[in-house]
Amino acid sequence: MDRSEFFSAQAGRTIDVPRHATARFGIGDLVKHRMFDFRGVIFDIDPVFANSEEWYESIPEDIRPHREQPFYHLLAESDDSSYVAYVSQQNLIADASGGPVDHPNVTELFEQFEAGRYRMRRTLTH
Repeated sequence: MDRSEFFSAQAGRTIDVPRHATARFGIGDLVKHRMFDFRGVIFDIDPVFANSEEWYESIPEDIRPHREQPFYHLLAESDDSSYVAYVSQQNLIADASGGPVDHPNVTELFEQFEAGRYRMRRTLTH
């Protein structure tokens, strides 16, 4: 399989990735976590795990996701807080609630919520 590389500032290293990866979700999609009670809107996608080793090792081994899958950056919300989450594809499902996400940074990245998804601000797209 053809491979490529990119530098991840979050991981602080170069990441080896397949030249082609298939993401189940897209930027602006609403998702929720399979095991934990939070939902969010996707604002970035890594084709494979591209965070720090400390972050990865902090996940209990029995639920640690494999690295060779897309990982999503979310503006997330739970009942009592909002935060940025980094979640593997295997741990996300589509959020069928249809309502907007209550996160203070949503308007910085997205300009519109319509038909159950967000549209990224045009100034942030390429």
